[in-house]
Parts: sequence; structure tokens; C-alpha cells
Amino acid sequence: MSDENGTPDTTAGSTAPTDSGGPRPEPLRFFGTSWVSHDDGYAARRAGVAVGSLLAAAAACFVLRFAYEGLQIAGSGAFVTLLVVVMFAVCSALAFRHTWDGFTKRPDPERQASLRGLLAIGFIGSLLAYFFRSLTEAPGEGLHRQEYQEARERHERQAGRRSGNPSKKRRRS
Repeated sequence: MSDENGTPDTTAGSTAPTDSGGPRPEPLRFFGTSWVSHDDGYAARRAGVAVGSLLAAAAACFVLRFAYEGLQIAGSGAFVTLLVVVMFAVCSALAFRHTWDGFTKRPDPERQASLRGLLAIGFIGSLLAYFFRSLTEAPGEGLHRQEYQEARERHERQAGRRSGNPSKKRRRS
């Protein structure tokens, strides 16, 4: 059980009881555990994530356009307008890269916390990373599949060393 919210621990290495007694796959956002065997509407979910993230990014660009027009109406000057545009472009590029890297390796929690503001400003980059990754796989599927395979192999090695019921072992005299 997770101490924070009382939900079961479902990380890839979790050895909570399952039908086979092995580790359970970690659920992905929007996909649950359908990424393991690509069932339960996996393809439709991937298409939905791709379309949804692209629509959200387009809507966000539309909102940012209003902000840009607000700067033009306010007459804040070309320098301030340029700074705002460059800030959103740089933050979006950094957020894209950070999100993209998060699909292949676990992010460092301290670095994640320190970049929270930058990632919030560059949310369009994160949405675009979700869109492009969902064209090939569920976002984060490769990382979770690798961790799940390692946990299964570790479980097989440990289960292979055990031989029967230890209480039925003959004692040496």
C-alpha cells in the first residue's frame, strides 16, 4: 500500500499478489495496463491521446495568441513582446525535451521540482511531446515495459531457486 494515499502499490516491481504470483505491470495514464498486451482498446486510446494532446496544444496556442494580441493592444513595445515570445518558445522547447526524456528514463524528483515553473510555462511543448510519442507507442510504454520485463525476470530467477514447500523438507540428523 502506498503510504501517501492508501492506494495499492502498483509499481513495475511490485510483488503484490496476482494470478501468477509475479510482479504487476504499472498502469499508464489513459491506458491502465492495456499497454502490456495491447488489448482493451489500446489502439483507440492511443489515437485518442494523440488527437487530444494535439487539440489541447492547438487550443493553448490560440489562448497564447490572445495574450500576444493583448501585448500589442497595450503598446508595451517590441522588446517586451519579443521577450514574451522567446520565453514561451524556449520554455516550450525545454518542456518538450524534458517530457520526451521522461518517456525513456525516470526523471529525478529534485530536478522535476526545480523545473516545475518552467514546465508550466512551456506546457505546449509537453503536449506536443505526448502527441508525437503517442504516434509510435503509449507515452512511457517503453520505459514501463523495460521495467516490467526486468521485474518479471527477477521474479523468475527468484522463483526458480525455490523448490517446493519448505515445511516438507527432510531434516538431517
